[in-house]
Amino acid sequence: MKRSIGLFTLLILISLAPAHAQSSSAPNVLLIITDDQGYHDVSYYGTKDIRTPYIDSLAMAGMRFDRFYANCPVCSPTRAALLTGRYQDYVGVPGVIRTNANNSWGYLDPNATLLPIPLKEVGYHTAIIGKWHLGLDSPNTPNERGFDEFKGWLGDMMDDYWSHRRHGINYMRHNQETIDPEGHATDLFTQWSVDYIRQQAKNSQPFFLYLAYNAPHFPVQPPEDWLSTVQEREPDISETRAKLVAFIEHMDDGIGQIIRALKETGQYENTLIVFTSDNGGHLPSEANNGPFRDGKQSMYEGGLLVPTVAVWPSKIEPSSVTSQVNLSMDLYPTLLDIAGTTSQDSIEGRSFLPTLLGQEPTKEDRPLFFTRREGGTRYGGQSIYAVRLGDWKLLQNSPWQPLELYNVEADPQEKQDVTNEEPEKYKELLRLLMNHIQQGGRTPWQPPYSYN
Repeated sequence: MKRSIGLFTLLILISLAPAHAQSSSAPNVLLIITDDQGYHDVSYYGTKDIRTPYIDSLAMAGMRFDRFYANCPVCSPTRAALLTGRYQDYVGVPGVIRTNANNSWGYLDPNATLLPIPLKEVGYHTAIIGKWHLGLDSPNTPNERGFDEFKGWLGDMMDDYWSHRRHGINYMRHNQETIDPEGHATDLFTQWSVDYIRQQAKNSQPFFLYLAYNAPHFPVQPPEDWLSTVQEREPDISETRAKLVAFIEHMDDGIGQIIRALKETGQYENTLIVFTSDNGGHLPSEANNGPFRDGKQSMYEGGLLVPTVAVWPSKIEPSSVTSQVNLSMDLYPTLLDIAGTTSQDSIEGRSFLPTLLGQEPTKEDRPLFFTRREGGTRYGGQSIYAVRLGDWKLLQNSPWQPLELYNVEADPQEKQDVTNEEPEKYKELLRLLMNHIQQGGRTPWQPPYSYN
């Protein structure tokens, strides 16, 4: 499927034309993950009040994924799944890891192999810039889990994008050192990424850069000039929505700077770029999750579907689109595949490299599981779940409510619970989900249980 290129985006593409080609054969990998970006909070889907020309340019240059799911509707579990290739509850992160231990619902398995480790084994230099959110202390700090370089935010959310504090504590780090840089966090992460790319251009070693922006996670704090631009251009939207749009457009501009650095240093042609989000958009911030129900925190489609694009010059067909269903954890084996290696561990993710290379995806029967554990009076320390099998999805959006069954292809907005009409399908998916829950909560003395 092809789309026409708007004049503004075309000018962006021309301005970012590469200067020269990098000679190394092993591709660099730039993995960009944003925080709480809604499925339609990109202008490549035709969203009228937002302009993301640089994210759009990635979609024009590569492949757009229209059915890409985050592993979880909140932050830490998706990041754990993405970096391990496993379901998050299988590696100890069913819920958000917080700086407040009394309200923290995960601890990353120290024995899990994170993505930078097998990449280092085949010669990659590995770096994370931005948000870590998978542990505050040893052994779960980025440098201990395989990253050669860490410059960014160790904790969960920031209370302020300018002062970089959470509950008055500074979690900004350069490797093990606490740092206190000045400036908006988005600008800092962008500049540090540009610096890293320029530094790596001097080396023959391929790099893996995991760029994890905190934006557009609340508090929504765009720079004033970006907000003024949006308010003048979009006078009919609310102040809340204007702030979010400006926040995302500011981040998009940073992504443009990073793409430009790749091209100016001659590394773009030999770099795979993946752009995605960790979960659906935050509705109180007036995120746009497209036609889908609900948003962040929810097991409905709006909480799980995320904007996703992959670019690999001369490998991925420009302006291509796929409706293949993938999860965050599938990036792990896919990136290893591209790097010419495989996981030595048992993982649940599967590579979608054939799809990237233009091969028709085979119809799959694998069940896909989504888990989220949370505290407070709304959840009480319990978990909510979803399982998708083919066109069918069984979910529980509150631990105090019954499960609901939907055919998400026939009913993508999940309006009609068909539990009573499809009792056998309900039982089939429930059996799969119960087995997953058992495996996620296994103790050493509990053998796997068969439902045959």
